[in-house]
Amino acid sequence: MRIRVEFDSQGLTLAGLLEKPESEVRCYALFAHCFTCGKDIAAASRISRALNRLGIAVLRFDFTGLGNSDGDFANTNFSSNIEDLLAAADFLRNEYQAPALLIGHSLGGAAVLAMAGRVPEVKALVTLGAPHSAAHVAHHFVDSVKEIHEEGQASVNLAGRQFLIKKQFLDDINQYQGAYLSQLKKALLIMHAPLDETVPIEEAEKIYRDARHPKSFVSLDDADHLLTHKQDADYAASVIAAWASRYIPTVTEPARAHHGHVVVEEKNHRFTQHVSSDSHYWLADEPLDVGGDNMGPDPYEHLLAALGACTAMTLRMYARHKELPLEHVKVELSHRREHGKDCQDCPDKAVAIEVIERQISLSGELSDQQRQRLLEIANKCPVHRTLHSKLQVESHLAEKE
Repeated sequence: MRIRVEFDSQGLTLAGLLEKPESEVRCYALFAHCFTCGKDIAAASRISRALNRLGIAVLRFDFTGLGNSDGDFANTNFSSNIEDLLAAADFLRNEYQAPALLIGHSLGGAAVLAMAGRVPEVKALVTLGAPHSAAHVAHHFVDSVKEIHEEGQASVNLAGRQFLIKKQFLDDINQYQGAYLSQLKKALLIMHAPLDETVPIEEAEKIYRDARHPKSFVSLDDADHLLTHKQDADYAASVIAAWASRYIPTVTEPARAHHGHVVVEEKNHRFTQHVSSDSHYWLADEPLDVGGDNMGPDPYEHLLAALGACTAMTLRMYARHKELPLEHVKVELSHRREHGKDCQDCPDKAVAIEVIERQISLSGELSDQQRQRLLEIANKCPVHRTLHSKLQVESHLAEKE
């Protein structure tokens, strides 16, 4: 499944492509492409598709000033690439699930090494033909370095295309000499072709030397730097998935529930929970700021969703039965606690009360009388009535398995 996405980075809009497997997502990965490349480079697309077959969703995107993303490449640098990657990680965290795996190709590999420590959810990262430090990229236009320093900029030929490189770019990459490798507390897989003519194998040796364990090295044999051959990209993807299985979440078969029942079972022995009915499966979790992984709605969001869904369904059923011109229903809910002094019927004024605020938007050519009647019907939805009834929860221990 391919989903075209957009997200903001440093005030600009970046274009990305999220590829998800048809089966349950094992984890999300973030792919950083090579210098002056784009998200649609063959290696990125082939590796993404191969990882999809293994249950890993992959987001790849165009850095600022490249491909379909906004911005001017001449004004970017290695630091801005890192900020783009952090923005991509934030996008995944907020919209889907934070990346557990980072994959960087060439200079993109140097970038994921530099930013990995700032994404706490990352468990493992992979470099493909990556240099030890960002400064290595200057080898691509070494003949123009003097002009760049003297004139402030120069037009250089990179892979058959002209790019404007400014002095600020050179100043920026010199700040990144790989010192962060010794502080990296993530599992690392280094993949490199011995005959790589763009980034020599010695760069992989330097990364391996400076990185902490757990670290691994896998040769890409006779692959070229861009992994242009399908078999090389497929091989890289299969190795990545097999290696990462030690560090990323595994797919757990959720417990099946009987009709009319819901089963909740721990997923990671922290906050993330498997939730199953007889025909559906989803996750519950807590936000990152309270120690969760934000992989699903929290318990109160589930409660609000139950009331909101029941309200909309009840209104739709009533409108159909009465043939009302109701075109669309939107229900927005929030939960808060208020001090008992606001409760006229509370014997103990110090007791806090729970308040669910429900705002119902009704679209269509409805009269004021019809709208008011629909509001009354909303209060008759089954979940609403359950919440307002004398609800009793009976708890008991299940027999030991």
